[in-house]
Amino acid sequence: MQRRRFLALISGPHAITSSAPALADSSDPQLATYDDRHVAMQGGVACGWVGRGMPMRMRADAMQVGVSQDAFFALQSDGRLISWKDTPDAAIHLMPSVLAFACGQSGWFAIDRSQVLWQGGGTRPAPLRIADDVATACIGDSADDCIRRDGTLWVRGLAHRGQYGDGRLTATTDFVTSARDAVAVKAHTGHALYLSQGGVVMGTGGNRFGPLGAYGLGDKADRWGRVFQGVRAIATGSRHSVAIRSDGSLWAWGEGFGIEPRKLFEDATAVAAGDTATIAQRADGSLWQWDGGAGPRRLRVG
Repeated sequence: MQRRRFLALISGPHAITSSAPALADSSDPQLATYDDRHVAMQGGVACGWVGRGMPMRMRADAMQVGVSQDAFFALQSDGRLISWKDTPDAAIHLMPSVLAFACGQSGWFAIDRSQVLWQGGGTRPAPLRIADDVATACIGDSADDCIRRDGTLWVRGLAHRGQYGDGRLTATTDFVTSARDAVAVKAHTGHALYLSQGGVVMGTGGNRFGPLGAYGLGDKADRWGRVFQGVRAIATGSRHSVAIRSDGSLWAWGEGFGIEPRKLFEDATAVAAGDTATIAQRADGSLWQWDGGAGPRRLRVG
């Protein structure tokens, strides 16, 4: 029951009012993309594909999906977090009693039923306890972020591109406070976005290709600045960012889309951004993909 209540909070149309937004590598637990690897829930089945291929059925017991550079992840209905590379039947068990998770370059985050944040992956023999009272978290390519249930945003990792958003350009090994009104956070290659309680997308970090829009364009921004507003869900990739506004319209900006946010289509329920690809789901359940800004093309499960 606790898990069902949590998922209802993070995936509903009014997610920005919740202190527990989606923990997937996207705006929603139902799809994710990282580099050139993608995964999405279709008809209750986790379906994965690479590049410009078509989704193939992989696991039928997933409640949330995720992906890293070389592996797929799924949260099962019994609370077990699992991962596999090429063969879904050979999935390995990572951690029990997980409420939600995120994954990326440096490994994976998991939040347990007591709102404790754990980190695994790499050379760690077992998950390491990171922080308490955590609502959501994300793993970037250089810095990791988490939001506590009071709305404070915390960050640690590299800071050379301004990833902390507080003017800091020196890395820390411990989490430090970065903002105080966050409901969602997403990070990727040297930049980060967070969604404020008022539905404003805030950005910081490297911006050579426009994932922060016009803010800090050409180099970097080392403090949080306004990028877009009227938003209820966000995601960001290597060089571009995407958002779903409160009316369900899907917008994108950065490489392949232009510096100013560009409207893609209506009735979006979820979106994820990878290296150059963007995948989105509409209210009718259909799945769509843009490649480097070109598209969209409708994806059908093989």
